[in-house]
Amino acid sequence: MHPSEELRGSKGSDLSGKKIILGISGSIAAVECVKLVREMIREGAEVHCVMTEWGSKIIHPNSLEFASGNDVITELTGEVEHVSFCGNVPDKADLYLIAPATANTISKIANGIDDTPVTTFATTCVGSDIPIMVVPAMHQTMYDHPVVMENLKKIQEKLDVKVVGPRIEEGAAKAARNDQIVDSVIRELNDDLEGEKILVVTGRTQESIDSMRVITNKASGKSGIEIARSAYRRGADVELWYGNVKGEVPEWIPNRRFEAIGDLFDMMESLDDMNIAIVSAALSDFSVEEEKEKISSSKSFSLELEPVPKFIDELDEKVNTLIAYKAEDTRKAARKKAEEMVEEGRADIVVANSLKDVTFDKNSVYLTSTSSWIEGSKREIAERLLKEIGRRSNEQ
Repeated sequence: MHPSEELRGSKGSDLSGKKIILGISGSIAAVECVKLVREMIREGAEVHCVMTEWGSKIIHPNSLEFASGNDVITELTGEVEHVSFCGNVPDKADLYLIAPATANTISKIANGIDDTPVTTFATTCVGSDIPIMVVPAMHQTMYDHPVVMENLKKIQEKLDVKVVGPRIEEGAAKAARNDQIVDSVIRELNDDLEGEKILVVTGRTQESIDSMRVITNKASGKSGIEIARSAYRRGADVELWYGNVKGEVPEWIPNRRFEAIGDLFDMMESLDDMNIAIVSAALSDFSVEEEKEKISSSKSFSLELEPVPKFIDELDEKVNTLIAYKAEDTRKAARKKAEEMVEEGRADIVVANSLKDVTFDKNSVYLTSTSSWIEGSKREIAERLLKEIGRRSNEQ
């Protein structure tokens, strides 16, 4: 067994059974391809690599053979590799991903030129209706060339090629991060939530006491981030509203930041055309009258907390389906409160948990729609929740 098999599906099964061809052209970003291949395998994919001559000068084919567990195509032979993988044949590839894609490769694809293995595979995929995704990577001066920009637009509009990135940083149009690429690949090949418009609210609010101090809570926001990514991977149109969170927010998902509970009420005023909202955020139930200057620490002081309207109650009137998270000290209390919220019509589904069960990466939650407890990583729980939403949507 090749060592790559030990990794297969270790993160998830979103790409299980999918055959992906990775085309690698001559950009320095090719050095990230070993990691990219392994990340797709961790999601269950079967990956085969094809390279241009200049791509093989930047990263050796042996590295990609090690990463993928498959022979690497550096030239076309009598085995007509481009047809056997991407022609109108049984068991053809599910997706052709070109990462990195140079200005040269993009322009050749736009104009039907196939003088490298990478571009010949692209021509074959266009003819056999295999989806193509490109990840541009080049100096910014090249990216800003009007003909290159025109060719990027041309492959999107005429050939239905999906473009991921680039990131404009340090004078370069850098390749998208590997996690964005993998999320985009999964999204392209999974569409069970396509057409759904989902708002995810996560993180923790903080209410200002004075110019320095705040009242907040311990929520990490990780559950909501995993929910947003899972919904994105499954084809939904996602918007993520986040407060203070631990960890990175996926920049490729449209997002807005909030601080205090009042910010959320302001943001909700412009909310339009969202049919599902998932609120995993730990939101303030009270506001504080803020002191304009820093309060002296040399003497005691007291705070008066003013209750604020419940955000989910007002949000419920703006969406068709509301999923709310609820945390309590014990499992028994969490389940009871969750069932009460559904019975009172305050949410369509409640995801409840005991505070004693939560860690940064894992949780155990009660799902009212199935009357069952789910245990696992926060990603696994997010995926179970999104599958449940998909099931309910199909039934309606």
